[in-house]
Amino acid sequence: MPAPEQTAVTLTVNGVQHQISVEPRRLLSDALRHDVGLTGTHVGCEHGVCGACTVLVDGKPTRACLMFAVAAQDYAITTVEGLTCADGSLSPVQQAFKDCHGLQCGFCTPGFLTTIAAGLEDNPDPTEDEARDMIAGNLCRCTGYQNIVASVLRAAEIQAENRAEQDGESA
Repeated sequence: MPAPEQTAVTLTVNGVQHQISVEPRRLLSDALRHDVGLTGTHVGCEHGVCGACTVLVDGKPTRACLMFAVAAQDYAITTVEGLTCADGSLSPVQQAFKDCHGLQCGFCTPGFLTTIAAGLEDNPDPTEDEARDMIAGNLCRCTGYQNIVASVLRAAEIQAENRAEQDGESA
């Protein structure tokens, strides 16, 4: 049996370029976890339904289990590991999940974090209903949506506090 064809791929993940060699059919989720070594991206349903594998591709939430790694090489990919602030502190979304006990069992959390980070870019001051809409594409099998919704609202508060603090410093 011949060895499977390999393709050289350069992925830019969390601002760092990774050169890997993969089969053309290698999913981005598998490449991130097994070839790049970033295991924060989880794979749940492998059909794009559950949202556990959500990463940001050029800032937009994308199901990594539905994208081939070879198709991702011209984009900036952000995984849950890339959400942490440059100084190593938790991002507002990560801090809010900690504050509001939004973690549940934690399996779905990376997908929620990336989805919410992008959602708050589009809508930095969501209502509770808008927060529920923001996370509607992600499934939590612990059925703990109340704390996740509270985390979305708390993350928006933290981001607003950070912006006000930055505006005060620059004035």
